[in-house]
Amino acid sequence: MSGVPVAVALRRASAADRIHHYLPKSDTHYRKVQSYVEEVPVPEYRWASDAAYERFRDIKYGVRLHWGPYSVLGEPGESWPFLKLSFADRQHYQSLYKTWNPGSFNAGEWMDLFAACGMRMFAFTTKHHDGFSMFDTHTRVRQRANWAAPGGPGIEPCDLAYSMMETPFHRDVVKELCEAARQRDIRIDLYFSHPDWYDADFRPYAYHPLQVPSSDVLTTDYREVKSRLGDEEVVVPDPNPDEVRRMMARHRAQLTELLTRYGKIDMLCLDQWLGPKVWPMLRQTILQLRKLQPDVMLRARGIGNYGDYYTPEGFVPGARENTDTPWFVIYPLGSSFSYERVAANYKGAAWVVRNLIDTVAKGGNFMVGIGPDGDGRFHPTAISQLREVGQWLTVNGRGIYSTRPREAALWSEGADIRYTRTKDKRTVYAFALTWPGERLSLRSIRPAEGSTIQMMGAEVPLKWTLQGAGLEVQIPPELQDESRRPCRFAWAFQIRTEAV
Repeated sequence: MSGVPVAVALRRASAADRIHHYLPKSDTHYRKVQSYVEEVPVPEYRWASDAAYERFRDIKYGVRLHWGPYSVLGEPGESWPFLKLSFADRQHYQSLYKTWNPGSFNAGEWMDLFAACGMRMFAFTTKHHDGFSMFDTHTRVRQRANWAAPGGPGIEPCDLAYSMMETPFHRDVVKELCEAARQRDIRIDLYFSHPDWYDADFRPYAYHPLQVPSSDVLTTDYREVKSRLGDEEVVVPDPNPDEVRRMMARHRAQLTELLTRYGKIDMLCLDQWLGPKVWPMLRQTILQLRKLQPDVMLRARGIGNYGDYYTPEGFVPGARENTDTPWFVIYPLGSSFSYERVAANYKGAAWVVRNLIDTVAKGGNFMVGIGPDGDGRFHPTAISQLREVGQWLTVNGRGIYSTRPREAALWSEGADIRYTRTKDKRTVYAFALTWPGERLSLRSIRPAEGSTIQMMGAEVPLKWTLQGAGLEVQIPPELQDESRRPCRFAWAFQIRTEAV
């Protein structure tokens, strides 16, 4: 341990001793890579420290932002619709950046909104699958698809960053967002897609629109790729060794930029996967990223059990998962994670509150997804609904932030009661997802002798009794009037319990 600071040595030892760190076998992205990413990371790898894991588990609620050239088109689905565009429309899509000038974007206003809505972190797409970089990358794309080439689509040479700095806007969006977030104590999660559909060097990985004769060997999902691409599949020659090395060098360089040019990054949200042939190079990239920021929490997509956390997408797990890997539900407020123009498609504040409580009771975090339009503005309905959630959290946030789940199956009672607890286990919060009426009946909790029970936001002690094995809390008549309740959607009861 000579020459190594004690704190660093302890952090390394703690992360190395985390022996039950594995993803759920049911996780979709784990299954994509389990055939070639080793189940147990190589001995020199270290996960983030226990302190980083603790900070991650304290967050509970955040926002996921998808913004890119696809926002100019105003259609939901992020960059996925690109795969179903005609060749002429793909060529047009790849030129959208030349006129993109989102004059309404204001990083400070975005972060003020998120802070007011009770969000403790934000995730932002630095680069989605379409390959467009929302930051000032110094890397260069050397070849791309020409979808309008005479005789049909083919690969052509190029030399550009394909980034926000080549638009008329010419501003580093990631830099501005990171700076604004730090000023408001909002944690930073930078999303980055492993595949890149613009850069032809990245063929054929993860639904790349350019496939190759060896796709079934290079990827683990070629049948699914063919199904998704359909008649729009274009087959070009296999990448040669120089192209593969150039692909992985650019991939590593961009991730290095994100971890060296924007200050401390709390989470790196990797997405999709590459393939078995390039896994050794990707593994080396992950080892190097860990050296750059030892406590950055890495999303597990594409890297298996090297990841620090995973993300159930579009659903809340039905029960507490059989894993100690932290998790963050990601769920769009509209029909997808990008801009939703139809107001009726936003799910509502009550939906967010219910899913947030359910997730936190099971030990996870909840991230709601929205996207701005091409000009940088969020839909008024999205703003209104998220502000309602913020108002609810102003009343009940003490039972959400920095809490932990109760042991085993004690996180719930039936369909309408969820529990959280303080870290010292001396206080439990019971959330009623429907109004309990004149009395709240709880079976699995016993207050400490002389404990005061109160509904959060209504600073009046409530009368309670123990009836056999159950607790009954009386709800006063004045609270039966909806207009006099401290909040809407769900109601939290703070209960001091016997120390465990």
